[in-house]
Amino acid sequence: MANLKEIRTRLQSVHSTRKITSAMKMVSAAKFHKAQETILRFEPYSRKMFEVLSQAFSGGSDDPETDKWFKECGGCKKAALIVITSNSSMCGAFNQNVVKKVLEDGPNIFSGKLNTDAVDLFFIGKKGADILSKKGSKIHSLDTKIIEKPNFSSASKYSEMLMDHFLNRTYDKIFVAFNQYKNPAVQIPVIEQFLPISFPKSINQQRINQDVIFEPDRLSIVKTIIPKALKIKFFSYLLEVSAGEHGARMTAMHQATDNATDLINQLTTQYNKARQASITKEILEIVSGAEALRG
Repeated sequence: MANLKEIRTRLQSVHSTRKITSAMKMVSAAKFHKAQETILRFEPYSRKMFEVLSQAFSGGSDDPETDKWFKECGGCKKAALIVITSNSSMCGAFNQNVVKKVLEDGPNIFSGKLNTDAVDLFFIGKKGADILSKKGSKIHSLDTKIIEKPNFSSASKYSEMLMDHFLNRTYDKIFVAFNQYKNPAVQIPVIEQFLPISFPKSINQQRINQDVIFEPDRLSIVKTIIPKALKIKFFSYLLEVSAGEHGARMTAMHQATDNATDLINQLTTQYNKARQASITKEILEIVSGAEALRG
């Protein structure tokens, strides 16, 4: 059994750790609630934007400038994958889950070309780049600022860059890997196609209403909405990752605080047993010494 000094030192260390994890939990909780409120306010607008776009584009168009946003070219020669993770750690398996998704599903999506010149990897957030670079992946681009405090302005600039690459046919397809926010404890890693535009099944089932009248005309509305919808979609990725990161860190720090409390209870019990044994030993020594003096 460890001596009293060792147990006391370890108790002090665990107490200090619990203070840190508890403080980090409270900070993450405050950031999480703010990020969650932003998602709840933004999500209806984002959904309605794609519903309007789906309604306006229903039935397709005869305009090549419009169709190129939606149609895939024959055979994907070059693709881009944007991997969105956090810059900080202490959030459980939040970043590792996205990387695992990329490594497992990437070869199927890109026909086994993930770590080749046929796929360029863009990283938003430091952790994903660190993990995948150690596994031999090449970093085409790394941005660590946009994910710190996501805002629509920076998201718009980044999405405009991706749209330019797509329109110039630098890339035939663009995908985004990120953690889809579900609740504070659950984030689902997904790889979603950003370009060409594809509508979610829930939206596809709601279109087409032939009684809708478009002003000035359907094609003009589609051309106006497309860039805005893509900017909104990309911003929603960043919001989900931000909320998921804070939720995952809050959950991880909550578990760490609980584990520290359990360990403190165990060490306290161990300390009391060791202290009791030490006192008993001292009493026995005193009694034995007294008996020896009596002769």
